[in-house]
Formats: sequence, structure tokens, C-alpha cells
Amino acid sequence: MRYFIELSYHGKGYHGWQKQKNAHTVQQQLNTALEICLRTRVDTVGSGRTDTGVHARQQFCHLDFQEILDTDHTVYKLNKLLPSDIAIIQMYPVSETAHARFDAVSRSYHYQIHHSKDPFLTDTSYHFRKELATTAMNEACALIMGSHDFKSFCKSGASVDHYQCTVTEAKWSKHNGRHHFYVSANRFLRGMVRALVGTMLEVGTGKLTVREFQDILGSGDRRSAGKSAPARGLFLTEVSYPEHVLKAD
Repeated sequence: MRYFIELSYHGKGYHGWQKQKNAHTVQQQLNTALEICLRTRVDTVGSGRTDTGVHARQQFCHLDFQEILDTDHTVYKLNKLLPSDIAIIQMYPVSETAHARFDAVSRSYHYQIHHSKDPFLTDTSYHFRKELATTAMNEACALIMGSHDFKSFCKSGASVDHYQCTVTEAKWSKHNGRHHFYVSANRFLRGMVRALVGTMLEVGTGKLTVREFQDILGSGDRRSAGKSAPARGLFLTEVSYPEHVLKAD
């Protein structure tokens, strides 16, 4: 049997999602809890990675297990085993060919910025004191809609076959005294959202023009873009699948 697990986590205490040697990660924490719960070695496959300090309101992974599970009871047991900063939302029995990464058709992120010091936002939002020109930043958003080469916004050294991504949503909004960036695409490159935010902040403060942002997008040179925004303001908010994927055959 193959199962999808839907979960959320607060990323502050983790070196990202993906398990790695000598680092505390969400995937490793989940695998350990699963092995205790199921009493066997478990390897999970995530829908994608999140970087150190990045949060997830919705993340998916899959695992294979030889027996039929009571998913509600397994969710309950896992949540008892996991720390308070990781929560299992639901488990889904799925087809043996369903794949958490390759079957995902889109991912969505939200980046939050606050402008006045707020102790309750310290770990989940970027305290950026300068005011921002939302209209200019949304003009930059319009430039990244559709399919483009995003090498300029990819972390150096990333091992990928290509840099093409198709963006289906990109917008800035302001409410309750905070700025919010929403972006969705079929795939994201390593560090792409934080690099986009950091560069758009330069547009919003007048350091870059919208035309200069367009030139950066076309340059294919990460050095031409702005610094990456801090991880603490970034949330993976949704991973979308075709309707049939989250159903067993």
C-alpha cells in the first residue's frame, strides 16, 4: 500500500525538509516517528524541499507500507510522537503509482512582511522598516507570469536540468499594515521565491526600476538579482494534485 501524508510545520528549528547527514530536518523527524509507529524502517518521498527556516502550511510526502492502515488512528499516533512544531493533517491511501513529487501540478508560497516591530511575528514574518510601492512591485510580478527561465533567481550550484518555470499567480497586497506576496507555479528552483522577494523589495523601495527588474530576469545571472529575503517570512501554502491522485484505485 502507498500512502500520502499531508502535514504542516514551523520551520524555525529545522534545516529544511529534506533529510541530510548531521542536520535536524523535518523529514528525518517524520521518518523517526513513522518507524516507531509502524515498527519498521520507513523512507518518505516529499513533494519538494523547503530550505532552512522555511515554514509549510501544507506539505505532502508518500511512503509504502505492506499492510492496510487505519489512517485516522495512525495520524493520531504520529501527532502524539511528533514535536509541537510538526503536525500531521491527514493520510490518504493512494494508487501504488501515485508520487508526491512527480504528480504535483503546482506549488504555492506566501511571503509576509511587517513594518513595525511585533514580538508575535518575529519567527514568521520579515521585519522590513521601509515602506514599499506595491504598484511597482505588482508591475514586476506581471513580468514573471507565464513561462520563463528563472536562472537569475536560482541559488548558485543547484543541480537542475533546466531553469524553466511556469508562474500562474504572482501578486503583492497590503492589509493590516503588512505586505504579502503570493506566488504559484508548476515548479520552483532552489531559493527562487526568496530571491524574487529580495529583488522585488528593491523595486518597492526605488532602488531598482521595473525595467531593470525585467533585465535581471532575462540576464540568467544570479549576481544581478537582489539578496534573498530571510527564510522566516516564507510559507509553502499549497501543493496541488489532480483529483484522482489522492484516491486509491
